[in-house]
Parts: sequence; C-alpha cells; structure tokens
Amino acid sequence: MTPATPALDAAFVASALGEMLQGRAGDAAGRPFRRAVVDSREAGPGDLFVALPGQHRDGHEFAREAVRAGAAGVLLARPVEGLDQAARFFVEDPLAALQRLAATWRAALPGTVVIGITGNVGKTTTKLMTAAVLRARYRVHAAANNYNNEIGVPLCLLALGPEVERAVVEMGMYTTGEIAELARWARPRTGVVLNVGPVHLESAGSLERIARAKRELVEALPADGDAILNVDDPRVEAMAEHTAARVWRIGRGESAAVRAVDVEGSGAAGFSFTLVTSGPAPAGSRRVRVPTPGVHLVPNVLAAAGVALAEGLAPDEVACTLGRLQPGPRLLMRELPGGVTLLDDSYSAGPAATIAALDLLSELAGRRIALLGDMRELGELSDALHRDVGRRAGEVADRLVTVGELGRAIADAALEAGAAPEAVRHAGSTEEAVEVLARELRPGDVLLVKGSRALALERVVEALAGRDR
Repeated sequence: MTPATPALDAAFVASALGEMLQGRAGDAAGRPFRRAVVDSREAGPGDLFVALPGQHRDGHEFAREAVRAGAAGVLLARPVEGLDQAARFFVEDPLAALQRLAATWRAALPGTVVIGITGNVGKTTTKLMTAAVLRARYRVHAAANNYNNEIGVPLCLLALGPEVERAVVEMGMYTTGEIAELARWARPRTGVVLNVGPVHLESAGSLERIARAKRELVEALPADGDAILNVDDPRVEAMAEHTAARVWRIGRGESAAVRAVDVEGSGAAGFSFTLVTSGPAPAGSRRVRVPTPGVHLVPNVLAAAGVALAEGLAPDEVACTLGRLQPGPRLLMRELPGGVTLLDDSYSAGPAATIAALDLLSELAGRRIALLGDMRELGELSDALHRDVGRRAGEVADRLVTVGELGRAIADAALEAGAAPEAVRHAGSTEEAVEVLARELRPGDVLLVKGSRALALERVVEALAGRDR
C-alpha cells in the first residue's frame, strides 16, 4: 500500500506542534500552505507567516500585512486583531515551533535527499552550482537566499514539496553545536565541507573550534551517505576520519578523486581545467570550460561535480553541465556609467573571500581599482588578517581605497607591500569613498567593491551607478 502524499496544511501543523500548540483558530479552508515566511514583505498567497520577535521590531506588528498579502496561516505567540480570514496557531515560542514544524515536515518527505553544504567561504555559490548540475537529472530545490541558520534552514525545509527529489541546503555556524542541530532537522544524506577559515572567530574562539563545528555535518551523515571533502584544506581533509559515510576527496591535490589540473583563467570569459576522476567515480579525464569568471571558484565547481557524481551522474554529463553554469548572485559583474566594469561583492567580507575576489580582479584587463572595508568578527587575529588582505591588494590593485577603522590596516599593509603612496587612499566614510572613486574612475577601469555588511558599501555602488553618463 502506497503511503499518502503528505500535505503541509493546518492539520499537519497542529499535529507537528503537539504540546507546543496552546490554541488555534480558523482552518485556512483545508488548503496546504505553500511555504513559511518570517518577513511580511515576502508573504504571498498560501504562505504561513511566522511572527518572530526581532531585535528592533516584533513580527506580530506585521501579521496583518502578511495576511493582506495573501498569507493563509499565521504562527503567533499572542492574539492579533484582523486575522480572521487566516488559520492561527498560538505557541509560546514561535521560533522553536518553526523549527519543530520544519523537522517534522522534512521527516514526512522520505523521497527527498538533502545535500548539506558548509564552509567559511563559498556556501551560496556552491549551493547554486550544485543545484544547477543536479537539475540535469533530478527535480531540485535550492533557496535563492542564503538560508543557512536556525531560522533560514527551517524556512528552506518548509519550502520543499513532495515532488522535490534533491534539496541543496546551506549550513552556517557561529560556534559548535549549531550545524549538528541543523543536520538533525534536515537529515542530510550528502555533506560538503569546503574550507575552514577565520570567520566568526569572536564567537567560535579558534580555528580548531571552527573545524570541529564544520565537522558536525559529516558526523551526522548516515553510513549510506556521501561526504565531499576539499583535500586542499588540511583541516577539511582530516574530517574523513570522522564520518561513517563514503568519502569523496575533491581538490587540486593528487589524493583527490575529483581533481582539477591545468587550470587556466580567461578573465571575464571564465576559466577552464581538466577534470580528472578516479574511484569512487569512474576513472577518466575531460576538459571543462566554466563560463563563470574566477579561478578561485575551482573548489566550488569541484564540490558541485563531486555531489553530482555521488548522486549517480556520469562524468561526461557533469562536465557538460558545468560548461553551462551561470554566475551566482553574490559577486555581480556589470557595467557602470563611464565604461567602468564593476565587481560588486559588497554583501559581506571575510579574509579568504576578499583575497579570492582580489585574485579575480587580477585576472581582468584594465586598470584595477579596489574599494575594501572592514572585515568583522575576526577576534584577536583581526589586525593580522586585515594586513594579509592589504598585502594582496598591494600586489593586485593599481589603486586602492579603504574605508572603516579596520580598513586602515589594509591600507597600511598595501603600502608596506610596495604600493605607491599616491595609489592608496583611506576614506573616512562611505560618502568620502564615493567622492574619491568618482574623481578616480575612468573608461576601461575595473572596480572591486567588498567589505563587511555593516559598512553598507552597496550605497557606494548605488551612488556610482547613478552618476551621469
């Protein structure tokens, strides 16, 4: 007898919440909920809106907006007027309820295989690449947003339908124990660990603790699962001893079963390499050309290839699909007024990601200009890591503009690395950075913008994009 197809409806929500449910009203006319959302601006017809308390605003204040936008259900900690047309579920802790609901829904989808991806750099890019390759054979879901924490992963799981065969999920962390919890909800069969780097050192405490936290993903994999490990990072390679799953080593090192050799960058046109495979994959080699710019993306591409091979795709099928990859949303390349090429990576910044972005800048033709800002949460290594970035910027950039208090260390290290004093400028604010760049930029230049989200460097991008042509 075939099990009934599960439906994420009011009855399922009430059953999943169990003793957490303090009361309910309405039934949403028996319709299944499309997904869960926590931002009323994203709410649409058929959604379940979860009213989370925020740092500055309470989600209950926006419940009516969500229902007006079409939300069919609301998860609340207290009554809110004006929601009579929606199903209401009352709990003490909406976040805990969201998490339990997501875990229960995931358990109701045994036909869906979850692929978890973690690492300090490149999770979102790898997620999108992996999903693109897997779509050659499977029905795949991957969130467009970087849903990778205690709120985002449940939202991702609740967006899955019974028709999804493969779900690719990012898993982030600030300290130990968090990825283990995400894995408990998501039940991944395949896990990818890209790298261990000095991000969130203030909360994690050390690189060893970060490695231990990332290792939680492969520790959670079942014996019939697959662990995709980047052997070019020794801390990741060492995780092979901590999983019951089959291990796929990826990288440029000779021990890699999914290996890149003879890598050649072609600037904005992308890069190429020879993909060499060996056990557990079928042995062979084939030349691959990836249209996405930046040889720093080789580990991400290999991770996507490793997952696809583990999921049964043939090497030639994988190579063909890699050749059709499109750039991800994090680093955008576009034209600014005045004939300037912009590399917009203003969303966030860590040391490895910033150096990778500078490596891409070095591949592009034209006068190379970098606007770099603070990298946050690096703990006691902050000054040394900013100086590492500064030294690479001094080697790559023809002009360097820095912003933020920590950005001063980048500028100082660039000068120490041999950059000409007239080529380095520290701006006291984003507004001053706009003024400096507006005077400096000329046709044919390539501009990289990268810094911590707290600096809001997207305002620099917006100001430059709005200049008169």
